[in-house]
Amino acid sequence: MRVLIYVEGPSDKLAMEALFASLINNKYQQGIRIEFFPVKGSDNSRGGDAKKDLLTKTPITAINIIRNQPDSIVVVIPDLYPKNKGFEHETVQDLENGILKNFTQALQSKGITDNRLRERFRVFCFKHDLEALILAAESELKSVLGVNTLPITWTKTIEDQNHDVPPKKIVEGIFQECGKKYQGSVDAPKILGNARYQDIAEQCPQAFRPFVDFLEHL
Repeated sequence: MRVLIYVEGPSDKLAMEALFASLINNKYQQGIRIEFFPVKGSDNSRGGDAKKDLLTKTPITAINIIRNQPDSIVVVIPDLYPKNKGFEHETVQDLENGILKNFTQALQSKGITDNRLRERFRVFCFKHDLEALILAAESELKSVLGVNTLPITWTKTIEDQNHDVPPKKIVEGIFQECGKKYQGSVDAPKILGNARYQDIAEQCPQAFRPFVDFLEHL
């Protein structure tokens, strides 16, 4: 089995590969290949159009993959932030419904009536963005920054941050207060590579845990 997971940018890909390294290896030993793909080729193009492409273009790509590779599953996992990119959405359910609608419309436009393809297309998201997982890895974040306490506080129910102050802005502020600049493609995999995905899932049960459950039960 091959599982192709599409994310917005390279920092998401690198962070997920670091966080799930042990699970990816274990599944590979079972004959399941898990791969992450960014829809944009450089970190500074993450967000904006990257998210829009993931929501509107990747469902079409997914159909072509699923049709031509019978043992494949395609997953998309965009950020919830910013809202209303690609189509109107503010909640996780809005986002999932919109992506599935795009997938269904693409099936119809291609004249495909095989509903089994729908079963091999899955949608998840980061709420509100990947950096929620970094806030959940608080001890690893402190270690990378070389501090005992963090200079900024946030809503401790981590996935309950909001669209005005999403987790990435909080992480960027923490780095800035520590005299450093946050670089997602470098810092995110460094922090999450030292964390346990099971611990992160416990602190991010709304959107991230369902993705973890999906991977564990492949």
